Amino acid sequence: MLLMQFSEKNVDFPKLDEWKPEEIQAHIQFMKQTNAGLAATGELVDAQGLAMPETARIVRSHSGGAPVVTEGPFPETKEWVAGWWIVDCDTEQRAIEIAAAVSAAPGPGGLPLDMPIEVRQVMAAPPTEL
Repeated sequence: MLLMQFSEKNVDFPKLDEWKPEEIQAHIQFMKQTNAGLAATGELVDAQGLAMPETARIVRSHSGGAPVVTEGPFPETKEWVAGWWIVDCDTEQRAIEIAAAVSAAPGPGGLPLDMPIEVRQVMAAPPTEL
C-alpha cells in the first residue's frame, strides 16, 4: 500500500486551494496517467484520493449506546492521509519505484512536489507468532 501522507512539517508547497486551475488539472492528469500505467501492467489493485481533513469524522462506540461522532476540522491534527494506492508488485523494490514516481507528481509551476509516500505491505494474515 502506498500512502500519500502530508503533515505541516513535510509540506513545502501551497495548499491546493492556492494552485492555479491548470496546475490542478496537470496534477490530476498525472495521477490518471499513473493509474492507467499501473492498470496496464496489472499492478493496480485500487487507488483513491480522500477529501480534505476538514470533512473527516471520528466515530467511537459508546458502550452499546449511540456512537459518539466528532466532526472536523481537527485543529490538533498535524498529519493526514490524502490518498492511497494498493499495488500488487513482485518485489518491494518495484513498490518503491512506483512510490518515487508518484512522489514526483507536478505541483505549482509544474515542479515535482516530492511528496512523502509511505510504502507498507498489506498483510494477508496475522503474524505467525500470534
